[in-house]
Amino acid sequence: MSELSDPVDRAATPVVQETPIRKVAAACLAGTTIEFYDFFIYGTAAALVFPKLFFPQVSPFIGTLLAFASFGVGFVARPLGGAIFGHFGDRLGRKKMLVISLMMMGLSTIAIGALPTYATAGLLAPTLLVALRLIQGVAVGGEWGGAVLMAVEHSAPERRGFYGSWPQAGAPLGTFLATGAFFLVSLLPEEQFLAYGWRIPFLASALLIVVGLIVRLRVTESPAFQVLRAQQTESRTPLVEVFRGSPRQVFLVAGAFLVQSAVVYIFISYLASYGTAVVGVDRPTILAVIMLSAVVSTIAHIAFGALSDRVGRKPVYLAGVIAMGVLIFPAFALFNTGNFALMVVSHVLIFGLALSLAGGPTAAMFSEMFATRVRYSGASVGYQLAGVFGAALSPIVATTLLETTGTWVSIAVYLSAMAVVSLIAVLLMPESRGADLLAEDQSAPSSSTTPSGSALG
Repeated sequence: MSELSDPVDRAATPVVQETPIRKVAAACLAGTTIEFYDFFIYGTAAALVFPKLFFPQVSPFIGTLLAFASFGVGFVARPLGGAIFGHFGDRLGRKKMLVISLMMMGLSTIAIGALPTYATAGLLAPTLLVALRLIQGVAVGGEWGGAVLMAVEHSAPERRGFYGSWPQAGAPLGTFLATGAFFLVSLLPEEQFLAYGWRIPFLASALLIVVGLIVRLRVTESPAFQVLRAQQTESRTPLVEVFRGSPRQVFLVAGAFLVQSAVVYIFISYLASYGTAVVGVDRPTILAVIMLSAVVSTIAHIAFGALSDRVGRKPVYLAGVIAMGVLIFPAFALFNTGNFALMVVSHVLIFGLALSLAGGPTAAMFSEMFATRVRYSGASVGYQLAGVFGAALSPIVATTLLETTGTWVSIAVYLSAMAVVSLIAVLLMPESRGADLLAEDQSAPSSSTTPSGSALG
């Protein structure tokens, strides 16, 4: 069977132009890697740099809270980005939105690297920082939906989990690059690191933008949207339509993604601060731990995405949610030893494996929940809503819990509670493997699939 699209659908729909799926998957991986590199370097800087340079007028605790709050502002803006880009992505196409989101993200990241600090510009400095973070949030809010739909909608039904996992793998790969960039500049003497070293990872985004644009401009629009456009059945108001016809799916997607959203930013951003301030390891050590774990996570995302094509989305996703809720306790205990090898094991348990179990099938699972007319809007808004209550708040909540309780156990309990919410949401979701992406109604995908992954309607 061709890996370009489902032949059953092709026989009944207009002829479409398609870029080979492997090229599309590579383009989606490259684009999301760049976008999340830009997004994640802010999180690392919020943990290591911004309290000193942009919020020096308050205590270290309050400065850390304010830095993480500015980090969280990006997540508050992400649903807005999902709504805006989802609207135009469902009306005008996925590809155009991906190019615009990449430019927005890249230019705002470069601007952060050129910002004056509080010592130079006073309150203007953190104000501009927050404004640029808002732009980043809007951009990445639109990026995810477009990237995963390009991969999933180009794929044959029996390979959607595998190819959909490629843009998902861009998040840990972006983490690796962002952390690696900060690892290199953190080797500078403290004075040089704070003076100019921290700016280098932000300014380096300019090179990545060029690469991303070249790759993305060479792929065709997704086949599913081409069919929609040929039939002139695009939705005029996709966001209104999705909340009118599929509100349950939107909120189930948000609930399912909640624990992933919270865990990933605890283990990328918060632990960079926690590791240096509480465990007592130096910056290069904690950054090396995150980098090694990100390599494992990148590979595991693709492997578990492929597994979901064989056994179904729900079993793999549920395994990841349960693993995050249970393994968080031994993971924190190992991390607190301060032993490098045990810290790596700790990070790999959660970020490398448990999170990847759920992350691998995420793109296919969430995309298959919605009809083509509203798929960009529905999947994006549901996914990004989880960020407001998960990722945006998790570093702030973790910092506050540690300050008030004095123990990491409270943080682990908080993340475990998030896992319970996600567990309930996933249990309420239907199995979507093999769903017909061109069906008019995706509100109730079949719970069974054929071995060939044929469309089920």
